[in-house]
This record gives sequence, C-alpha cells and structure tokens, in this order.
Amino acid sequence: MRLYFKFFDMHLKSQMQYKASFFLTTLGQFLVSSTTFLGINFMFSRFNIVEDFAYEQALLCFAVILMAFSIAEMLGRGFDLFPRMISNGEFDRALARPRNIIFQVLVAKMDFTRLGRLFQAILVFIYAIPNCGIIWTWDKITTLSLMIVCGSLVFFGLFLVYAAFSFFTIEGLEFMNIFTDGGKEFGRYPFSVYGKNILRFLTFVVPLALFQYYPLLYLLDREQSAFFMFIPLIGVLFLLPSYAFFRIGLRRYISTGS
Repeated sequence: MRLYFKFFDMHLKSQMQYKASFFLTTLGQFLVSSTTFLGINFMFSRFNIVEDFAYEQALLCFAVILMAFSIAEMLGRGFDLFPRMISNGEFDRALARPRNIIFQVLVAKMDFTRLGRLFQAILVFIYAIPNCGIIWTWDKITTLSLMIVCGSLVFFGLFLVYAAFSFFTIEGLEFMNIFTDGGKEFGRYPFSVYGKNILRFLTFVVPLALFQYYPLLYLLDREQSAFFMFIPLIGVLFLLPSYAFFRIGLRRYISTGS
C-alpha cells in the first residue's frame, strides 16, 4: 500500500507540473459531463416525472453513477491504456519485474483530470440529497456509500475485462465502451426506464443495476428489505470473473516483439 501511494504522489506531481494544462483539461472534463446534466434538465422540463421517478431522484442516480465512474477511471486509467502497453512492449518489461502484474498496470497511469467529473458529481449530490425526499438515517447513508464504493469496483471490473481482451486482439475492443462510458451515460436515469430486458441484462450479466437501481428503491422506501441495502456488495462479485478472464488472457499472452 505504501508503494501505491508513492505512485499516487508521483503521478499527481507530474500532472501538476503544467498547472494551466491540468486545470483546463479538468475544466473540459467538467463541461463535457455537463451535457448529460443538461439532458436530464431538458427531459424534466417537458415531463415532471419519468416512470415514477422525480427530477431530484434522477439527479441522485446521475451523481452516483458519475462519481463511481470517475473514481474508477481516475485510479484505473492504466487498464484503459493497457493495449498500448502490449503493443509497445512495455508489458514485457512489466512481466520481468517482481511485482503483481495487475498492480503494475494499475499504477502505470492515474488521470487526475477526471476530478472535473468528480467535482460535478459532488455538486449534484449537494443539490439532490436534501431535495429528493429521502429521510437520511444511518442505514440510508450506508446504502448511498455502498452504491458509490461498489459502483467504482464494478466499473473497475469492466476496465479489467477491457484490458483482458487485449491479450487476444492486441488492440482494445471499442464495444466495451458500451458498458463503461455507455453505462455512465444511460445511468443518468434509473435503469428500469429502459425496459425489463435491459434491466435483467444489467442485473445478471453486467451488474450496473446492482449498485444503481435496486439500492435506490431502498433509499426511496419502495423496498423495505435490508437485502436491497446491501445488494451493491453482490455487484462486487463481478470482480471475480473479471480477474479470472484477465488471468486466462495472461496465460495465453504471446509477446508482440516490440
């Protein structure tokens, strides 16, 4: 853990060497994610409610998914750049080092400009939390915390799957963006609005609904069972097949010779 924080500090200092570039890029991330926020506003300017969910409740969904994605992308950026590590031979050097290979990929790149998205999520939380009609008891606060933390781990698992495909294709597969960036975009609303089939897929295959939709029902008192409070923890199990897929790819890896 100490080594991880050394890399954390190193990446932060290196990106802050060019402060103007860092802050402008961070501002750009903030403005780009604002388009999703504006889309929610436009929708609710025409419709007061979307499938029994009010404006502030949709904003809560948006803030959860955006914060979870931003944290995962900021700290797990190395997996997004993993195809480049394979193609330029850097991964071969990593295999020769006496450190866990996933740890090495993880610390290869951290992108702190994603703080722009994280800051926007915080601002949306500041507005949505006191206005969404939820009475914030300790169990509701715990549920919201689990939604964010477990959501970050689910997105991290998706980045791990994306990296694992590179063992077989050398290049990253863009279709994975449907579940990462696409999951962030579609997560602006509760996933139930997209229909039962999509909800099933996002429950049993790519478990985005486990940290976004089902615990939201508990927050809104539409479900009373404590199971819905802890259901985001089930989503974390997605890391197991993600890791297994990465290990399968690693065993079949053949150097590109770069």
